[in-house]
Amino acid sequence: MIRVLLVDDQAVVRAGFRMFLELASDIEVVGEAADGAEALRLARRLAPDVVCMDVRMPGGNGLVATREIVAGEPPVPAVLVVTTFDLDEYVFGALEAGASGFVLKDTDPDDLVGAVRRLAAGHGLVDHTVTRRVISEFARRRPAVEPADGPVADLTPRETEIVRLLAGGLSNAEIAAELVVETSTVKSHLGRAMTKIGARDRLQTVVWAYRTGVATPG
Repeated sequence: MIRVLLVDDQAVVRAGFRMFLELASDIEVVGEAADGAEALRLARRLAPDVVCMDVRMPGGNGLVATREIVAGEPPVPAVLVVTTFDLDEYVFGALEAGASGFVLKDTDPDDLVGAVRRLAAGHGLVDHTVTRRVISEFARRRPAVEPADGPVADLTPRETEIVRLLAGGLSNAEIAAELVVETSTVKSHLGRAMTKIGARDRLQTVVWAYRTGVATPG
């Protein structure tokens, strides 16, 4: 059973998400929070698998809560940002804070359920309608600020190449076609790269690539 914590300052939004999510037989909403501080307390006490986080809350900062939740003691829940704005500055802040993905508040209920399942399985994502736009805009707004040493130097040339292509918005299948290798080979290299850099999922690997200069805008 996937355990979910809902965080939104609007009770009607939480009620709607609870209804949609609990229609799925493998998802249980274990708690609700109306602000970031309460979200952090409940995340520590209830140990959810996924936190559905609204970052725009007058009663508390969702960005701070996201950062503190993902920095906690393992097992760490995945944070799914649920937002009204697909390219809002808060979304980029949430990605840097450690969120594993985001969906829009008007997303189809089935897509919300699918997003929760993906994050629970360890796969980061952004809303499929804006995936490449988000990656491109994130790269433009967030130039590299970290030196290319440490984990960067630990990556093999092939791992670096695959991470760079991933950051360009390519799927595993597209990367495999680009490099003329099997998809399983891409998955293997990417998995080793993620372990080396300490990334929990694909989305955080993309964030890392742009912050370290492994990938560059354009």
